[in-house]
Amino acid sequence: MLHPDDLRVFTAFVTTRSDSLIRLAYVLTGDQYAAEDLLQSALARTADRWRSIRGDPEAYVRRVMYHEQVGRWRSPRWGRERVVEAPPERIAGDDTAQVDDRLTLEQALRRLPAKKRAVLVLRYFEDLPESDVARIMGCSIGTVRSQTHQAVKRLRGLVGEPVNLEA
Repeated sequence: MLHPDDLRVFTAFVTTRSDSLIRLAYVLTGDQYAAEDLLQSALARTADRWRSIRGDPEAYVRRVMYHEQVGRWRSPRWGRERVVEAPPERIAGDDTAQVDDRLTLEQALRRLPAKKRAVLVLRYFEDLPESDVARIMGCSIGTVRSQTHQAVKRLRGLVGEPVNLEA
């Protein structure tokens, strides 16, 4: 149980950073419901350790989400269809001209191995510097650079044309 002062600070953190964190969770999972579950799980783990977190709590949450999602990808149950009573609600479609490109890129991203996908998400979608990505993934900056290079090269091969992740 959090101390009232810690609870106030944690609540403020969740309120201000949830939008950014849910976007990362969505990119990692590819599904809104799974993203919400992932973020909720990561925030619950963060709350349990709130007093002992030093430095940037958002980096801690990102690291928890990354590790938890990798664990889910490795689980034999990941990717199986689940029978439900009623289909989930659908979100309104995106009518912009970029939908086809986005879908192509998303499908190609899903075909990348988990580590390569995560490094691209953290570097280009979240716009984190290599040092932060290395800290979140628990590896060296050189590994981040090589994984990024390999992932972009593989992504270009999957898409069949140059990929501009900066746009």
